[in-house]
Order: sequence, then structure tokens, then C-alpha cells
Amino acid sequence: MIQSMTGYGKSILQLPTKKITIEIKTLNSKNLDLNTRIPSKYREKEIQIRRKLAKELIRGKVDLSFYVETTAEELTSQINKEVVSKYLHQLKGFGDEKDLLSIAMRLPDVLKTEREELNEEEWNSIEITVNDAIVQLQKFRSDEGEALKFDFIARIEEIKNSLNAVIELDEERLLAVRERLLKAISDLKVTADENRFEQEMIYYLEKLDITEEKVRLNNHLHYFLDELKGDISNGKKLAFISQEIGREINTIGSKANFAPMQKLVVQMKDDLEKIKEQLLNVL
Repeated sequence: MIQSMTGYGKSILQLPTKKITIEIKTLNSKNLDLNTRIPSKYREKEIQIRRKLAKELIRGKVDLSFYVETTAEELTSQINKEVVSKYLHQLKGFGDEKDLLSIAMRLPDVLKTEREELNEEEWNSIEITVNDAIVQLQKFRSDEGEALKFDFIARIEEIKNSLNAVIELDEERLLAVRERLLKAISDLKVTADENRFEQEMIYYLEKLDITEEKVRLNNHLHYFLDELKGDISNGKKLAFISQEIGREINTIGSKANFAPMQKLVVQMKDDLEKIKEQLLNVL
């Protein structure tokens, strides 16, 4: 089962005095790149959240946003009556009492903010909400991965079809190469020792032999498909296998020396490049 590195998860927690929304977005990245936006009240739990994200999401560019909407019932700022009283005393005589109160309320230190202590029971509910957002994200990743899987299978099957066509053309290719060499000798109008010529011909054709490449390429294609069926998503391993597939295709292309086979090699390279592009987004 493969997973995409692209994903989105969202979960909402409604408390008596506030609404908390957790959003997690992920994009592809070679390594784990974590970014978190957490209100200062919950900052002491940031390391705990980052560890959980690293453990569950493994790889990718991860953005977690923590939004808090507070209702009117929960106020952390209060009027500092002593400061207001002192301001009014000093302003006494400068105007109407209502005007002085309006002026005093705009002066420094009139409001005092009490630091809220983190409630562990509330945090337990938030943890559940974070877990739910991660579950939503994982489902998104799995759905995206399933779509990628079908695309990979289709591309690998195309490469296999091209490889089968290459195998069918191989005998014709060797005959064409042999005839071309015979014609070149004939055009030179020189007498060649038949035994020596045959030995050189065999040596030359062995250089163009692609039997090993065909076998290895076929094995790599089956290995790639087997990895797609695995329980763990391993994009890096699939990328390594695709590199090996590319190496065999390139070798076949360099040895082909036959136009119809070269066309098939180009088609295989095109399908492989599309696979490599998609692999960049596999976890």
C-alpha cells in the first residue's frame, strides 16, 4: 500500500468557552520538514505535538495550524481599578468626570492580563482532536496513493509491452545487422577469409547481445510491482528500482543499432520518466 505525501486533515473541538480547529497540510519533500503554528498558551506542548507528527507522518513538508476562537465568557483581561483610580485622581479638575474616565481608560496599564494555566483535561481533548486530524490526513494520503498505484501499474505494463516487442524484434535485428555488415564487405569489393569473417561477426554480434538486459529489466519490472503490493509505503525504494529499470533501458538503447527497436526504447524511457515524476510524491 503506497501513500502520497500530499494530504490534508482537519478536526474541530468545541469546548464550553472556545472552539479549537486543528488543520494539517502536507506536501512532498525528501525529508521531514515540520512547521507548527500554536497559540502561546499551548506552546509548552509543541515538542510533544512535533514528535507525534514526526512518528505518524514520517516524511514530507508538514504544516500544522492551531486556531482558537474564544467566546465572550472567557476573558483573560481585566480592568486594573487601582491604576484607573490613580489616573482619575491626577486628572481631577481638568474636566467633566465622564470625559476624564474616557481619557483614563486609554492610558497605559489600565488593563491587566492574567496568564492562563494550561488545563490538562482540556489538553487531553485537544490531543484527541490532533489525532483525529492525523487520521483524516492519513486517509487522504492513502486515497491519493491508491490513484498513484493504478497509474504506476499502467505505466509498468506499458514498459512490459514494449519489452515484449523488443524481444520479438531481437532476432530480426541481429539478422539485419549481419546483412548490413555483409553488404558493407561486398561494397568494398575485397576478398575476406570466411572463417575469420565469421569469428569477427560473432564477436561483433555478442557486443550487441541484449539477453542479460532483457532478463534484468523484466525482473526489475516485476520487483517494482511487488513493492506496490507491500504493506509499507516506501517511495525511496521504488525510486531506486526505477533507476535500475532506467539503466537497463539505456543499455538496450545503446546496443540496439536498429531503428524499430530504438523507437520502443524511446517509448519505455517516456513511460519511466512519468513514473519518476510521480514517485517524487510517494511517501
